[in-house]
Amino acid sequence: MIRLEGLTKHYGSFVALDHITVHVPRGVLYGCLGPNGAGKTTMLRMIAGILRPTDGRVLIGGDDVQVDSIAAKMRLGFIPDRPFVYDKLTGAEFLRFVAGLYGQEGDVVERRAAELLEVFELSSWKDELIEAYSHGMRQKLIISSALIHRPECIVVDEPMVGLDPKGARLLKDIFRQFVDRGGTVLMSTHTLEVAEVMCDQIGILQHGKIVAHGTMAEIRLAHAAGNASLEELFLKLTGGHAVRELVEVLGR
Repeated sequence: MIRLEGLTKHYGSFVALDHITVHVPRGVLYGCLGPNGAGKTTMLRMIAGILRPTDGRVLIGGDDVQVDSIAAKMRLGFIPDRPFVYDKLTGAEFLRFVAGLYGQEGDVVERRAAELLEVFELSSWKDELIEAYSHGMRQKLIISSALIHRPECIVVDEPMVGLDPKGARLLKDIFRQFVDRGGTVLMSTHTLEVAEVMCDQIGILQHGKIVAHGTMAEIRLAHAAGNASLEELFLKLTGGHAVRELVEVLGR
């Protein structure tokens, strides 16, 4: 469903992504992990069509994001790490606005918006200006807006940021139901415990390259890691053991 072929991004002499090739099929929740600066957000923004790659391409359901951007983006719901919204719109108006970007309007959109607002406990706020929303409420509204047009795949950057435990659990359940029904989710997260529990497949980025990819069992086997946890694998593959050793020394 989401295919990256030799995806590369340069900023001058700096290589943010270095020939990334990954295929995330339908019905899979894929977790993208990596330390700060590894290239995760850059990759997600190129998938969403916000950034243009230096080389390589992104295919969404067979549609090239650069060649046929409208068709590709119609298939996609994008949830950024920061909830950018229009403060002077109400929650309901914002969902209508986003649906309109995908050519959807009328009673179908109204019903869909009402369902999403109810699920995320925003119904009582639907006619309030977004400027009055808390950070967590804005995040829930952004998630709702990514689902309003019934996308085939969702790309999400740090999905749990700003959500309370109840909201985080709800989002996990929504993602699982989405992929169980044939959708695709690609998410970037720093929360290794969430990734280990939620994700069907995992990719670990380091310095703009994929250093591990597959199911937990496949990654353990490829790196002779026995029954290592995702945290142990992550530290091993990204050089984090030195940090842990320093913490242990300081704690003595």
